[in-house]
Amino acid sequence: MSPNLPLKTTELERFLRYVTYDTQSDENSETYPSTAKQLVLLDKLVEELLAIGLKDAVRDEHGYVFATVPATTRKANVPVIGFIAHADTSPEADGANVKPIIHRDWQGGDIVLPDDQATVLKANDSPVLAGKKGHDIITASGKTLLGADNKAGVAEVVAAAEYLM
Repeated sequence: MSPNLPLKTTELERFLRYVTYDTQSDENSETYPSTAKQLVLLDKLVEELLAIGLKDAVRDEHGYVFATVPATTRKANVPVIGFIAHADTSPEADGANVKPIIHRDWQGGDIVLPDDQATVLKANDSPVLAGKKGHDIITASGKTLLGADNKAGVAEVVAAAEYLM
């Protein structure tokens, strides 16, 4: 998807739903995944993949979700492509009660996060953010991480699978 095009509503809704799951990691854990709460989202992903028609969607004991989009060709020896994304979030900030906020048609001003007004995102401090004037910007409310650093990737992988199905 082009970064200049708005997200489809279904992709946006999917992403906004995923970020509300607490998937915070534990650096001191010796299990995989590092917290049992990560399995809640991973199991929902399996349900969603099955619902869009991927017949072999499963989660293993380590929290890896696998599914296959069937081939659309009868050619032999066609390579298989894998898409990988992670759903866990940093242990450095709370992952519970995430409240995503959409700043629609952002016009370049400071973004003050309402639950922590000391946290201000300034376009002057971020050339990448400054280049997104006119775009919809999604942030958390200020007390948690958004978890976008790969829940967005998970949402895109699921969207791609749905499109291909």
